[in-house]
Amino acid sequence: MSRQFDYLDDLEAFIAVAEHGSFTAGAVILSTTPSVLSRAVTRLEQRLGAQLMRRTTRSVTLTEAGRHYLEQARAAFNLLDEAERELQGQAGPVRGRVRMSVPTTYGHYRIPALLARFAHRYPDVKVELNITNRNVDLVAEGVDLAIRMGDFSPSGLVARKLADETLCLVAAPAYLERAGVPQALADLERHRCIPFILPRTGRVAPWVFREGGGDIEWQPAPSVEVSDDVLGVVSLAVAGMGIAQSYDFIVHERIAKGELVEELPALRGRTRPFSVIYAPHRLQSAATRAMIDVLVAARQA
Repeated sequence: MSRQFDYLDDLEAFIAVAEHGSFTAGAVILSTTPSVLSRAVTRLEQRLGAQLMRRTTRSVTLTEAGRHYLEQARAAFNLLDEAERELQGQAGPVRGRVRMSVPTTYGHYRIPALLARFAHRYPDVKVELNITNRNVDLVAEGVDLAIRMGDFSPSGLVARKLADETLCLVAAPAYLERAGVPQALADLERHRCIPFILPRTGRVAPWVFREGGGDIEWQPAPSVEVSDDVLGVVSLAVAGMGIAQSYDFIVHERIAKGELVEELPALRGRTRPFSVIYAPHRLQSAATRAMIDVLVAARQA
């Protein structure tokens, strides 16, 4: 009877080349030669009947089939590693790699402290952190998890809520001295507003408030528009450009320092949800599960 998994050496070669970007770098990791790895990847492609890599004299890039296969191969190897450690009675330490994508809000104001805590608890785990407001394709881009704002119930992704983050209006003291302090929502009509442009629609994001137990959406008329990075509205507000709406966890230190002043506090109370999301069909490594547990535990504390 033929061996069912006699291609595992070729698969290991493929993973090494894919993760390190070239046959030469992969050969260094596996203590072999680039030509040996090239033949191994060719055999694997012939076995699968699909091209996994595009080769040039200077670079190696994965095809779409290659990216998908790499993700599944990594998950399989992680499971084998965990099974071996369990049978050997090794409950830890947790090893491996976690690739995660987070928005700029969390990337600069929430994640640093959480990653420091995670690194202290799991020093053998390598974290690859991508800070972007772009909605990455978790499967196609090989990302283990992401933190995103919004409702993910119809997306097919698993979402575990981290927090409902409260929003507030802020402006710099210098701006308020020039333009006056708004006393009611209607007063915002005569103020310079700094809204954010939603990347998915290209439209101005409405400002949201709560008044008398009811929810209100108000459409600001922009004096300057900010796109891609929502933190830009805060930077412009600090510079005295106008009034902006942001999250408490981003502006509270600036308010404490006197760089910003909260406006219309009676209308605060609206929140937006942030969640950690991941693909439901994906086989998770122990490192990924540990990261999710740390993120969820931190927001429940």
